[in-house]
Amino acid sequence: MKKSKKQSSTSAKEKHNSLIESLKNYGSQIYYDLDKGEYPKFSIPSRSVSNIVYDQKLRQYVLGKNAAIRNAKNTSQLRSFTQLTWLAFFANRLTKQKKSSTLRDVYYSSQAFAIDFEDQGESDNIIVDLEAVLSKPREDFHIFPEERSSVFGDLDIEYTVPGYEGKKMNLSNHPDGYAIGPSLTSAELVGTSAEIVIAVEKGGLFTRFIEEQVDKKFKAIIVDTGGQAPRSTRTLLKRLHDELGLPVIILTDGDVYGEHIAMVIKSGSANAAHLRELTVPDAKWVGVWATDIEKYKLPTIPMTETDIKRCHDLQKDPRYQKGIWKTQLEKFLEIKRKAELEAFSKYGLTNITDKYLPEKLELAKSL
Repeated sequence: MKKSKKQSSTSAKEKHNSLIESLKNYGSQIYYDLDKGEYPKFSIPSRSVSNIVYDQKLRQYVLGKNAAIRNAKNTSQLRSFTQLTWLAFFANRLTKQKKSSTLRDVYYSSQAFAIDFEDQGESDNIIVDLEAVLSKPREDFHIFPEERSSVFGDLDIEYTVPGYEGKKMNLSNHPDGYAIGPSLTSAELVGTSAEIVIAVEKGGLFTRFIEEQVDKKFKAIIVDTGGQAPRSTRTLLKRLHDELGLPVIILTDGDVYGEHIAMVIKSGSANAAHLRELTVPDAKWVGVWATDIEKYKLPTIPMTETDIKRCHDLQKDPRYQKGIWKTQLEKFLEIKRKAELEAFSKYGLTNITDKYLPEKLELAKSL
């Protein structure tokens, strides 16, 4: 059985302590500025399009060197400065108390402190500002979205959240899989007999894979990304790869959006260019490819004008300039058709697990 690297528990503790120290330092700086009779300020890395660049070495988008100063002296910035300061305080409290909050909770919690957000969109944007300031994802300071995806397979974990510390569980114990929430994302990965991770876009296929015992047949941990994978899911995929050394294979619908879902898992997104811990650069997208639609004679539906525009947009992205990413976009534009994973049911309910999946897993070895 593969065991997680021993330093993982230490690094988790170090990450927690590092975050607390960073928040403390920012708070101390505000007190220091006020004590000197100066207006406190934050330096926030710019998230403008012109400051987002693709790093070939890291294989993901990153922020450039440009930054903006948010100063309490500037009356037009005072409101957003106050919001950011309060959020740092709230994040510090959540982290120290080991309590979690949703994006929606943050919006309503601010009202108890008379912090004025026009709507949740403004609140969410301030959370991204704090991520950029700290260079850490919101999940590190215990703020999570509502979305959940799922995981199933032979993976022993040990919880670290209050009230469950030390409790162990195997993720193959429930036939519906386990939701990937805060407690699972932060748990220690103790060990697994799996040799691969299969991330699948659709919940229906996730259930089918469990029913067909894909986990046993292919020694796999199965992850339902629930469409575009939430960041907690991408964090877990990265940990499974980095801590357990498991290759990550991605299966999506045969359309341009499925291709982009795979790319976000592999190399992140421009919207998260301020973060470095959410990608699996060595992950492999094995389908459904546009060429698979013809090869397997799958039932299709026509691409819309929006689909076609999305293809052209991605062709301008440096990540889609070579390999399967380039050839499959070109093929989608040629055939102007798309297909869902469920289309394999044309040949029987188990065709996708009996024939397509084994072929693709073998192909993945050469990608």
